[in-house]
Amino acid sequence: MKNCGVVISVRGSMVEVRFESRLPPIYTILHAGAQGEIILEVLSQRDAHCVRSIALTSTGGLARGMKVEDTGGTLKAPVGKEILSRMFDVFGNTIDRKDSLTVKEWRTVHQDPPPLSKRSARSEIFETGIKVIDILTPLERGGKAGLFGGAGVGKTVLLTEMIHNTVGRQKGVSIFCGIGERCREGQELYHDMAEAGVLPNMVMVFGQMNEPPGARFRVGHVALTMAEYFRDDEHRDVLLLVDNIFRFIQAGAEISGLMGQMPSRLGYQPTMSTELSQLEERIANTDSGAITSIQAVYVPADDFTDPAAVHTFSHLSASIVLSRQRVSEGLFPAIDPLESNSRMATPGIVGARHYALAQEIRRTLAEYAELKDIIAMLGLEQLSPHDRDVVGRARRLERFLTQPFFTTEQFTGIKGKSVSLEDGLDGCERILKDEFKNVPENALYMIGAIDEAKLPAKEVEDAKSHAA
Repeated sequence: MKNCGVVISVRGSMVEVRFESRLPPIYTILHAGAQGEIILEVLSQRDAHCVRSIALTSTGGLARGMKVEDTGGTLKAPVGKEILSRMFDVFGNTIDRKDSLTVKEWRTVHQDPPPLSKRSARSEIFETGIKVIDILTPLERGGKAGLFGGAGVGKTVLLTEMIHNTVGRQKGVSIFCGIGERCREGQELYHDMAEAGVLPNMVMVFGQMNEPPGARFRVGHVALTMAEYFRDDEHRDVLLLVDNIFRFIQAGAEISGLMGQMPSRLGYQPTMSTELSQLEERIANTDSGAITSIQAVYVPADDFTDPAAVHTFSHLSASIVLSRQRVSEGLFPAIDPLESNSRMATPGIVGARHYALAQEIRRTLAEYAELKDIIAMLGLEQLSPHDRDVVGRARRLERFLTQPFFTTEQFTGIKGKSVSLEDGLDGCERILKDEFKNVPENALYMIGAIDEAKLPAKEVEDAKSHAA
């Protein structure tokens, strides 16, 4: 016998349903509408007969008195080798206009995090080929890294570049999860990955900006369920890219308001910490494989004390902060080396030489930051010879840590470059030893390895003007 109920109220995406016989458990999927096309997820039980659910599809056409059918199951995601190179929505439907897909296995998206006994305690570096990240904020294999920044500072570009650099080099699988992002970005990413030849080892899952908050809230769980299959069943390393984790929190706040919960600070949901933890704790490094996650985090109004940014910080092993000031100075990637940090940057993990160099770079850049006010008021000539040397080193380091990206070649006209960690460290060490004291600053701007700066100054200027 099917368990059926009746719609008693519709408030936007929130639908109340009355069941006379058996009350469906939390997270149960319900079907409503003439063809069962409206999909609801139970989020709370009001009393012995009523449940309050959130719609994962548009509620257009839904009215009081309509029949609702209990499916008896939760939201499921397709898993298996068949899903590689395909693009999915939150329900596991393909949205890439290719042939229909037959998947043998579907798993519930509500999984528990791996127990501590199964987690790996090893700490390994995950190289990205981007100088400023590998040198100053090294990422952890099986860890979580956040790209923090306001609107338009380059989070999505940096994320796309990391996919380009790591997917080809790593033997694992990449899963891109778009939470509340624009469909244009999804289409561009799909074609870029196809051109780069990395699509066969990639899966894309999208809950777009125009979809209801329920779909945007659950799409992260769908992507994680796929990632867990490759880690636990296939024993492969997974690179999980999330753009944007703030939209997950935002969707949760919308759902919380629709469900009638009392908002907490700045209007966020009172359950924000729990909801974020349920998602983040599933991203882990186990004995069978690792899920390494890189997440873009939009920071509202560039305010890093915003509760969404604060709660996300606590889950990460590396925080990469993008600065609007550096964007205005033309220093790309616009990563702030003094605000960004990584818990991998210790002598025991990265080695004594790398750690000492990173500390010296930070110290030089911090001294330059303190001297900027004096330079603005009195001019560079009023500084002592020692301070002038510090400024020269810092400005050369800033320019050397810029890098042309493969994903921006069509806009800049400069060929993208991937730089090994050893080449990046060697370049910084030679700049700190004043080997490039007499080389123009511009010669170090937008290059790969340091040896490219050996070009004559005129040649560098000609190349830059030709690119512009």
